[in-house]
Amino acid sequence: MHPSEAGRPTRSRAAAFLALTKPRIIELLLITTVPTMLLAAGGLPPVGLVLATLVGGALAAGSANTLNCYVDRDIDARMDRTRERPLVTGEVSPREALVFGTGLGVLSTAWLAVLVNPLSAGLALAAIAFYLFVYTLGLKRRTSQNIVWGGAAGCMPVLIGWSAVTGGLDWEALVLFGVIFLWTPPHYWPLSMRYARDYSSVDVPMLGAVERPALVARRIIAYSWAMVACSLLLVPVAGTGPVYTFGAVLLGAWFLVEAHGLRRRARLADASPDPVATAGAMRVFHVSISYLSLLFVAVGVDPFVPWW
Repeated sequence: MHPSEAGRPTRSRAAAFLALTKPRIIELLLITTVPTMLLAAGGLPPVGLVLATLVGGALAAGSANTLNCYVDRDIDARMDRTRERPLVTGEVSPREALVFGTGLGVLSTAWLAVLVNPLSAGLALAAIAFYLFVYTLGLKRRTSQNIVWGGAAGCMPVLIGWSAVTGGLDWEALVLFGVIFLWTPPHYWPLSMRYARDYSSVDVPMLGAVERPALVARRIIAYSWAMVACSLLLVPVAGTGPVYTFGAVLLGAWFLVEAHGLRRRARLADASPDPVATAGAMRVFHVSISYLSLLFVAVGVDPFVPWW
């Protein structure tokens, strides 16, 4: 159905195609790229290199997200939180989305290969393929552990950023990869608690839709502790200074307090989430975004502050 038929405000064609790329997700991914490049360079890398890497990374993420929308258009039409996506409203046809997403992927790979380096291009292509084939087509509709392994695609920007500066991959980049990998479940599982009925209605086994809130909260706590431990591992591996060291400790403590608070609230819920539990879940979801953003701000600032 076209949006005008349902009384919805229409977007411009450009805005509809942009919406397919999920810009807010791209923004969060790119927030991790620049600080990683600053850490890799031990200061400020060439501005042209940073811009080229950001553009290539944004194109790659846009490709993966668009292709995800193409594959998931059937369930998006039945879920409340996704009913306004362009493929559902009819603003973009499935064929147009497929061509657009594929084109972005080809362009991102070529862009990074020419303007950055072949390793960064290969990593970007691997991220697109992993998100499409492993997560969207392979795991999402089959297992409650979907976001655990599928979330690896969202960790790739730090590897792309590091390799853009150094031409290779080092332990520092792998630690940052681990931080985001362990952060993804505590970030997404609260959202799946909030939209449990949506996911249940389309038989997508997100953990928050198939398990009791108290169990989901315990899993969130376990991953949160592992995430904080991994973030602190960067201190000896990268030799970080006071900005990152104290920032990681304080931010980690904040996140752990919020995660344990969710567990206390989740105990009030029965098999189906009640308003108290889901409200607490969304609080953790929003805190997780702030946590990752501020942690990587510390990663980026740290090289500019001497360690006395």
